[in-house]
Amino acid sequence: MMSVRSAELLMTLCMAALSGYFMYEAAKLPVGWIEDEGPGGGFWPFWLSMMMLVSCVWTGINWLRKHTKVSQSTEKYFAPGVLVDVGVVALALFVTIALFDGIGPIPGIGVYGALPLFLFFYLRVLGKHSWTLTLICTFSIPVITFLFFEIALKITLPKGISEPLFYPLFKFFFS
Repeated sequence: MMSVRSAELLMTLCMAALSGYFMYEAAKLPVGWIEDEGPGGGFWPFWLSMMMLVSCVWTGINWLRKHTKVSQSTEKYFAPGVLVDVGVVALALFVTIALFDGIGPIPGIGVYGALPLFLFFYLRVLGKHSWTLTLICTFSIPVITFLFFEIALKITLPKGISEPLFYPLFKFFFS
């Protein structure tokens, strides 16, 4: 079984590789300041990825020097039974994403139908949280998500078969 120390190194290497890939992709767009326009299209992704890469290098140095408690730990990374819990959450996320747009000929229920189902399952069934917290989160998070993405950012999310229910809202906010 993997130790905490080994897991830290593995994660550091994966994040560093991901940072490099993000920087490579962002560099396909201007990453500097464009006069009379502002930052280029790749500016934020490139420089944020650069900061992530620097953090990975620093974490790697600390790992080599065994400077932190994590980099010295020889404990097992996963406790027995944890992988089952992670697998259940991963499966729930997979089902949730499949419900967004549907699978093949089966229509999806959209983000605003699937998200409350996932939140309910995660909070009440897996987390065993109170009904109050579960219901508040199950109903408020999709509303906040709608207002943030659809109204504030004007980014449409998949609505599946529930899309006609949103027409009055769009008419209210955009007319």
